[in-house]
Amino acid sequence: MTARTVLVTGGNRGIGRAIAVAFAAAGHRVAVTARSGSGPESVLTVQADVTDAASVDAAFAAVEAELGPVEVVVANAGITRDTLLLRMSEEDFDAVVATNLGGSFRVVKRASKGMLRARFGRVILISSVVGLLGSAGQVNYAASKAALVGFARSLTRELGGRGITANVVAPGFIETDMTAALPEETQKEYRGRIPAGRFGSVDEVAAAVLWLAGDDAGYISGAVIPVDGGLGMGH
Repeated sequence: MTARTVLVTGGNRGIGRAIAVAFAAAGHRVAVTARSGSGPESVLTVQADVTDAASVDAAFAAVEAELGPVEVVVANAGITRDTLLLRMSEEDFDAVVATNLGGSFRVVKRASKGMLRARFGRVILISSVVGLLGSAGQVNYAASKAALVGFARSLTRELGGRGITANVVAPGFIETDMTAALPEETQKEYRGRIPAGRFGSVDEVAAAVLWLAGDDAGYISGAVIPVDGGLGMGH
């Protein structure tokens, strides 16, 4: 695999951190964004708020100065504010969409400038099985994650002829601090709905992302790759 400059948003914990570690282990030049805290020791951490275009631009400038133009961008930063529709405030809805969808827009727009000049780029958007399957109490989150599919496919039609691919990875239930905090009965119920009979690992998500960024995936664009143990098949 050709060594690339990679930027992972929200790379200080969970899935984003695992993705950053996988890219670094494969020999890439890796940076992560974080609103607070830091990413793995082997990567460059830059502070950024993906809801603010100026903050995103400053983060890219710092990465470019240190590692060179960004060739692979993984839009992973996201938040949840779960509640049923009738209890959901406009602020709850807007904040999730501004981060999960708007943040991806800002990051990819900034990355695409260098990719167009290089006539090469890999855009990978981290969605969720919830974006395709739906989930009660997650209208805001599901809507923001479903929108990433249309984003990637529209981007493919715009930039596909310039050596740039855009794909979506849709994880299912993954072993993270968030799932570990769920009551055991709830975890058992969720596992019962997954054909594989288990939660996935962050490393399994990272492996899919790494493959999409690699030389062998240059003819794949506009695809949705599920990493969900079969939970969302058919959607």
